[in-house]
Amino acid sequence: MKRICFLFNHDQTHQVAHALPIALALAARGEHRIMLAYARDAIRREIERQADPALLARVELVQLDLKRGASQALAGVLERLVPATKLLIYRDNLDFFRSFDAVVVSEKTTLLLKTRYGLDNVKLIHTRHGAGDRAIGFNPESAQFDLVLVSGPKIRDRLIADAGLTPEQIALVGYPKFDLCANNRFQDSFPAPERPTVIYNPHPSPKLSSWFKHGAAVLEAFRGQDRYNLIFAPHVMLFERKWVVTLDPPSLARVEPPGPEYACEPRIHIDTGSAASSDMSYTNRADIYLGDVSSQVYEFLRVPRPCLFLNSHGVDWQGDPNYLHWQAGPILESAAGLLDAIDAAIAEQPRYAPVQQALIDATFSLSGRPSAERAADAIGAFLEGTGTRG
Repeated sequence: MKRICFLFNHDQTHQVAHALPIALALAARGEHRIMLAYARDAIRREIERQADPALLARVELVQLDLKRGASQALAGVLERLVPATKLLIYRDNLDFFRSFDAVVVSEKTTLLLKTRYGLDNVKLIHTRHGAGDRAIGFNPESAQFDLVLVSGPKIRDRLIADAGLTPEQIALVGYPKFDLCANNRFQDSFPAPERPTVIYNPHPSPKLSSWFKHGAAVLEAFRGQDRYNLIFAPHVMLFERKWVVTLDPPSLARVEPPGPEYACEPRIHIDTGSAASSDMSYTNRADIYLGDVSSQVYEFLRVPRPCLFLNSHGVDWQGDPNYLHWQAGPILESAAGLLDAIDAAIAEQPRYAPVQQALIDATFSLSGRPSAERAADAIGAFLEGTGTRG
């Protein structure tokens, strides 16, 4: 029996659904000791909200904290700007992490356990989070994981080509988040719910996002009109802090939430960070996707539908794999004439539908077997040193 820790060490809840189904699938088998470790109360609440109680009873939940003194003081100073607590959690809980055969994570900061703290005997398994095209998802750090679980051949092939992984480091498992979230749907209160609904889903990175340049104009376009409903559900980290800091690409910007005038619009629903922003409730409810580089577009395209993308930074995107998803719909250089552009995208959807389906087929390798079960198979085989990766 192996000791396996599923670590949920993030400020927000958006990564939970990418790893939790796998933990529950392993727990149901009873072959290994499964522990869920988290740092914030909100993460535990999200785990409890999403998990089958009977399966959750078969795992251990442990809250990690910082040591009193220097770590808490340092986090108190830096937390408003950067995720200091998340980084210090590793240093302050090394004995805990050292006690496991494997740690399963959906992000990459956990690599500090190996690169900085030398825990080479602990296997690090990466579930990834999302199935997007941004370069950060394929940087050389990925090759430092012992096993990487991927959703489809697009991800596998690019990790090998760009990040330097070997095929033996990769398991093709599908998309466990679909097992947990595919049937979620926002119960709206729009006065005319039959009207087409647009989801605007900007990314947080100032150098990639459409929000900082065009976000206000997008919201303004939906005020006082009766053609569309709007769900404004940006990436949950966009408004997490007053300043947005990203490392890849390096960027820093102050961010202001939408003004109160938009909350008064009955045809506009604003959610700047609840669990619904990342559990597919909105992507399942919407009829049209408007965004930039968020990987949620692929969750939306599970059922092909019209998409539009805002090229707010004048990117020469043609042929760039980091913008592969921009093949799924028209590209706008600004929010001018936005509603007419949405009309046109709906009319042109038959032309884009085959392209969207090809993107989905490359992104998600789905089968009759639940993705979480396939991921559990891969982890079990890896830890036992048997089987193939797919």
